[in-house]
Amino acid sequence: MYAIVKTGGKQYRVAKDDVIRVERLPGEAGDTITLGEVLMLGGDEPKVGSPMIDGASVAATVVAQDRNDKVIIFKKKRRQNYRRKRGHRQNVTVLRITDITA
Repeated sequence: MYAIVKTGGKQYRVAKDDVIRVERLPGEAGDTITLGEVLMLGGDEPKVGSPMIDGASVAATVVAQDRNDKVIIFKKKRRQNYRRKRGHRQNVTVLRITDITA
């Protein structure tokens, strides 16, 4: 059984024991988080919400609060002596999916 959940403006296909990296969610390592925005439940009898499935949820455990790899932003205009270099590291939460309930 799998589920499509929405968190942080993105959608993720998850199954039991999957490990995913999502936008930062509050909580410490070891805490349990419930993701309530379930768009679809898959398996033998798929169930699609419009847009969400009422009563469905996905339980996950916080593995770590982490940061993604650095993304370099480099701007340049030729012949103008204009160069700007910046870096960005997005804060993420690493989750392990423990249960999918319909």
